[in-house]
Amino acid sequence: MSRDADYGRAFALWRDSAPEQWEAYTRHRFVQALGDGSLPRSAFLHYLRQDYVFLVHYSRAWALAVAKSTSLEEMKVAATTVDALVNHEMRLHVEVCAAEGIAEAQLFEVREAPQNLAYTRYVLDSGYSGGFLDLMAALSPCAMGYGEIGLALAAEASSDAYRPWIDTYAGEEYQDVCAGIGVMIDSALEERLGPRFADAPCWSALCRTFRTAAELEAGFWDMGLEGT
Repeated sequence: MSRDADYGRAFALWRDSAPEQWEAYTRHRFVQALGDGSLPRSAFLHYLRQDYVFLVHYSRAWALAVAKSTSLEEMKVAATTVDALVNHEMRLHVEVCAAEGIAEAQLFEVREAPQNLAYTRYVLDSGYSGGFLDLMAALSPCAMGYGEIGLALAAEASSDAYRPWIDTYAGEEYQDVCAGIGVMIDSALEERLGPRFADAPCWSALCRTFRTAAELEAGFWDMGLEGT
């Protein structure tokens, strides 16, 4: 998987603290099948339906980050991310599903799969029961992971079957969102824990949160394959 993307110091440390979980997530069979075009359309649509509902809750978690913020810059990045999710990323799901005869109203009413419930509620609970940093550790695997996957597939994909999906996450707009989140997370950690934030007592707990979220991401791909 390409490591060309620079999403900040903290993200790189979190990712490196979870090599097995990150590999299982970003090199999952579902991801590889997107790249070579072998993913059955039924599995892709099943994934999109579930991911639409996931993004509803994921957007709520980023909205919670606005409330948890302690600076205007944190609020701006969190609010911008909510906008990117609700008004741009979710649009991809709506457009693809509409072409298959699935209306947006139907997407919003999709019953969540257990893997979806586990992941979204874990992220939200990290925010409700913890602080801003706990929420960032839970949110970043999804945001940055899709950025890395998009860049890698854009370079490696041998099929154009899922090119619109790939281009969305490899595109400059999404990559800018990831980079902005990374800068903000580094700043938030330094403000709260100091420049040597990885030496802080709470760092190991933040790494565990990140690893758990990465594991749940891999489980989400497993769920997608159940739609075959």
